[in-house]
Amino acid sequence: MISLDWLPATAFFFLLIFARVGSILMLVPALGESVIPARMRLTLALMLSLVLYPIVSPELPPLPDTVWGMIAFLLHEIAIGLVIGTIARLAVSGTQVAGSIIASTSGLSVAVAADPVNGGVQGALIGAFLSMLGVALIFATDLHHVSISAIHDSYMIFRVTDPLMFGDAANTIVESVAGAFVIGVQMSAPFIVFGLVFNLGMGILSRLMPQLQVFFLAMPATVGVGLILMALLLSMMMGLYLMHYEGVLAVLRGVA
Repeated sequence: MISLDWLPATAFFFLLIFARVGSILMLVPALGESVIPARMRLTLALMLSLVLYPIVSPELPPLPDTVWGMIAFLLHEIAIGLVIGTIARLAVSGTQVAGSIIASTSGLSVAVAADPVNGGVQGALIGAFLSMLGVALIFATDLHHVSISAIHDSYMIFRVTDPLMFGDAANTIVESVAGAFVIGVQMSAPFIVFGLVFNLGMGILSRLMPQLQVFFLAMPATVGVGLILMALLLSMMMGLYLMHYEGVLAVLRGVA
């Protein structure tokens, strides 16, 4: 006679894995973008949970005797997934900082557009462009594979039976926000220098030649030089972006 006693434990283990994987894939860059249809993300989460099941199921706790025990484990896994996904999402928000600074120094701050990478919020057009380019480069450089590897490695760092470390999670999130701001300023540093030097030069020119309409001269020059700098420095800027994101993924994998 064939026994089906293994079915409840198998379903519970799969649900635990799906709770963490699904929570991470809701927020992780590239794989969890809102522009990707929800059915595709759900399918990816189910398939990835199925692949991870034989690998991580030996590390999972036994089936609890009560419903409240099951709910506690599920909430624990969802919380871990949300923390990991939030840290990864905050790591790529530096493009918004860089885009805002570049737009303000290049005279393009009035050009705004919805940023699909950051939830469709209105932001600087350059910031939306950098965000979309960052997602494209993540796929082009196969960093999304590192994200999937980080999901697997998270079971070695954050075990299901370990208590939630809210203090460490809060500190890591704060460091992620600070790191995103730093990388955004680094990406836009040449534009900050250009804005300071150009505005200083325009101020001196207006004092030397009061009859010159500095505003009508400065605006097209600012936009033109800003676009030229953007074309020349784009590869360097996105290189810094990818290095920063790769470093955050390395931290999440526990190898840095």
